[in-house]
Amino acid sequence: MRKLRAVDYLSINVYWFALSYLWNSIHPIVLPILVPLMAPPHLKGSALGIMTSVGLILAVVVQPISGAISDRSTLRWGRRRPYILVGTLFDLLFLLGVALAGDYWLLLGAYLLLQLSSNVAHGPYQGLIPDVVPENRRGAASGVKQLAEILGIIVTSKVTAHFMAQGQVFVALGAIGAFLLITMLITIFAVREEPLSKPPSNPSSCMTRPRSLRVDYVWLLVSRLFVLLGMNLVRNFALYFLEDVVRIPNAAAATGDLLAVIALCILVITYPAGHLSDRIGRRTMSIASALLGGAGAFLLMFARGDVVFTIAGLEFNDVFLYGSLVGLSAGVFLSANWALATDLVPRGEAAGYLGISNLATAGAGIVAGLGGPLIDFFNARQPGSGYTALFASACLAYLAGAGLLLKIEERGQRN
Repeated sequence: MRKLRAVDYLSINVYWFALSYLWNSIHPIVLPILVPLMAPPHLKGSALGIMTSVGLILAVVVQPISGAISDRSTLRWGRRRPYILVGTLFDLLFLLGVALAGDYWLLLGAYLLLQLSSNVAHGPYQGLIPDVVPENRRGAASGVKQLAEILGIIVTSKVTAHFMAQGQVFVALGAIGAFLLITMLITIFAVREEPLSKPPSNPSSCMTRPRSLRVDYVWLLVSRLFVLLGMNLVRNFALYFLEDVVRIPNAAAATGDLLAVIALCILVITYPAGHLSDRIGRRTMSIASALLGGAGAFLLMFARGDVVFTIAGLEFNDVFLYGSLVGLSAGVFLSANWALATDLVPRGEAAGYLGISNLATAGAGIVAGLGGPLIDFFNARQPGSGYTALFASACLAYLAGAGLLLKIEERGQRN
């Protein structure tokens, strides 16, 4: 592999910005605003949870298949970029479908098609870092990847939240499409891939022989599922929590502010965490982050928007302070855990294996969809208690993930 320059780290990871912008717009902001317009108010949590769960089931299926197919691709442009191009172009079409949807079922259909096209691109894209980054620099590359994703959260927390709060759905979704298109073009023209002259003699073992998955990689998937479940439970229903419990008048804008606070916390910690994981170990960093996330979720059970302290006239309330713990946890975990995953995949099968990791990523989102019915069930008995149950479940998920990470054998990193 050739020596990478700073600009190479950016061009390899820029499309992560668009993917982050896309899904951190759709899941915590766009769908929570659109679904109540098309479903009964007392069932909004269930309607949202069912929609996202079905969509993420589709992602679980499509992403590893597209990744494994790209592992064997001999296309002239390389193994990954052709799929990124095609998937992104269809994303633009299906985003228009979301904007035009006039009822719940049309919205569901457009959302499912968007999941399909996005994961056609996402699966192969995951193979770029293992393909073009030397092993001893993957912690740093993963840090840049997370920085790109965090910037996506920060931008969407202000742009998408602002336009959706104003009812400008077409503008909000048009901005998503613009970022996808621009970053796709940068990836296509700036990333240097070496195309395969012929497909590997054996198909990706993770797809054809599931039992060949390494034991440590299986434990990684299970622990990752639980930690990301905790994150998703907090993130996906934040708007409804702010609306129903904290009773903030403009919940969409407040959700954007909360996402921005979380993202800024991630921004501060992610790149140093990537470098630190190269030195002290990915597993250790992942466990610490899971425990920190559990603490944040536990404290959110008692948050009601009360001001905790004031500095220079700026008020800091409990929701944003405890949310910042979740943000710091996410920054450390996503950086260190991704680097741990790249350490555990066999050479030449990166996209297939990392696509399989979507069983944990999307699987956590699927299970988190049950948070909607959980909220509706408890709120019907005592208003507000559904969110206490939600955050308690998130805390338990974080702690379970931390415990399961102990099953993974720590590997030394090469300098």
